[in-house]
Amino acid sequence: MIRRKQALAITAVIAALSLTAACGGDDTKKAADGDKGDKGYSGAATGVVNASDAKGGELKLWSPQDVDFLDPARAYYGFVWNMQRLFIRQLYAYDSKPGAAGTKLVPDLADGEPVLSNDGKTYTVKIKDGVKFEDGAPVTSKDFKYGIERVFAQDVLAGGPTYLIDQLDQGQKYPGPYKDTDPDKMGLKSVQTPDDHTIVFNLASANSDFKYLLAMPSSSPVPAGKDSGATYTNKPVSTGPYKVESFASGKGATFVRNENWDPKTDTVRKGLPDKVTFTVTTNPDDMDQRLLSGDIDLAVDGTGVQQAAKNKILKDANLKKNADNPFTGYIRYFAFPQTVAPFDNIECRKAVIYAADPKSLQNARGGPTSGDLGANMLPPGVPGADKSYDPWNLTAGKPQEDKAKAALKACGKPDGFETTIAVRNNKAPEVKSAESLQAALAKVGIKATIDQYDGKLSSSTIGSPENVKKKNYGIIVMGWGADYNSGAGFLQPLVDGSFIAQTGNNNYTMLDDPEVNGLFDKAAAAATPEAAAPFYTDINKKVMEKALYLPINFDKALVYHNPRLTNVYFNDSMGKIDLAVVGVAK
Repeated sequence: MIRRKQALAITAVIAALSLTAACGGDDTKKAADGDKGDKGYSGAATGVVNASDAKGGELKLWSPQDVDFLDPARAYYGFVWNMQRLFIRQLYAYDSKPGAAGTKLVPDLADGEPVLSNDGKTYTVKIKDGVKFEDGAPVTSKDFKYGIERVFAQDVLAGGPTYLIDQLDQGQKYPGPYKDTDPDKMGLKSVQTPDDHTIVFNLASANSDFKYLLAMPSSSPVPAGKDSGATYTNKPVSTGPYKVESFASGKGATFVRNENWDPKTDTVRKGLPDKVTFTVTTNPDDMDQRLLSGDIDLAVDGTGVQQAAKNKILKDANLKKNADNPFTGYIRYFAFPQTVAPFDNIECRKAVIYAADPKSLQNARGGPTSGDLGANMLPPGVPGADKSYDPWNLTAGKPQEDKAKAALKACGKPDGFETTIAVRNNKAPEVKSAESLQAALAKVGIKATIDQYDGKLSSSTIGSPENVKKKNYGIIVMGWGADYNSGAGFLQPLVDGSFIAQTGNNNYTMLDDPEVNGLFDKAAAAATPEAAAPFYTDINKKVMEKALYLPINFDKALVYHNPRLTNVYFNDSMGKIDLAVVGVAK
């Protein structure tokens, strides 16, 4: 199981990644329907556009946000993990396929599936023959162990996910390789390397999600002799089709071919362009203009174009055929803390859910292209998700005022009540969502005051149960996306009672239900992620039945790509165009 301290790290990445799309009024009806007759529109959201194996050219990537780190132990931004598919390989990787197929893990540097033993607590993995670093040195099991040991050096390499520490430390308090007293810097006891092609992981308890952790960049091999500590991020050693030629913080990077990458060992990446450039901009509108004119290829951050470009694309059929409206993997929602009266009463929570106007909430976030109407708390693409599960009839898109009034009567508040909605002041769509809910609640007698707090202080404002109760935050507006494609990765920080923390808390509803907690334990003990998925379906249903959340939408982004790109599709595990296979037509 993942310990609750990881929720703090997830909060940090959510804040970093949530470059929310600009909000506005409802899109036109034509745009709302996706112009189903428009050839090409959103084709990459479900299939491969412009398939080709042609090599050559320069892939030009831009972003309004710089990378956090290129170092695999420190990177945490979702778009950086996508970029790292160009130059870093792990034991396992998400398959390079569109749609749900892209959520499946396949062997990458591993020579097959892991062998489980010791009641699911021991994973033994064999490494492929013939895989090399960019300097031609063979990749061995010790390189993997060293790369994982680096994650433990949080005093030097902070920033990335720490799941591996939770799973592998087991009381050793391993300090990382820089303070390792072992002469070979191989002192982490829970990871063994019996030979150069075998690595053995010993877990404290079975965890069906462990393979997902082995697919994270933090599980990448690192040659100890090339490790430069905190500055390794400037030129990490490549195992993929490209290597870092140059990197400048705040400006960008250039990736060139890695001559020691053997495509015969790699079923995930194509390595088609001759060169890949990454440019950081402070002007996203200018970036959009360059994108629409064909000067650049892709806004790699994946959060979509700004409102001006969005309006232009939706009105121009020639532009629209190169645009897509995929799910991002995020969900936007309201949470009801049970520690704040009257939300300790399920009927009062139901009253808010029924009173809400789902269509108005969708419009507040920018209209239909900002996301599908939310129905539950597990978004499409996550194993165990069921997009059709809608216990409160939210996808009908209308307020249910009669049911809201009946619920108010049942909770002993027939004339309504007063409460406060907490919302980040630096997230305009969230503020507009709060205003929409405020207006809808007023129609049934619920008076909601909106408190806009400093978004940079989320962990100590809404993340503090004590402050939530003190401020009378009965409704909290938030967004959420998972670190890895599992029901545990998505739901556990939100609804597992063991994740409740005094600061940096993400379980805003303060749910601590033995049945829900127990289902997470059962999912962790399952033999495979596929076997665990039904438990997450059950958890989602049990949580929704408690009326603790009001989903706003399953988040989407309007993304435009240069029509010269080949092999364009959105990988559901990332919610972004998969850079592992993209090419450039000559």
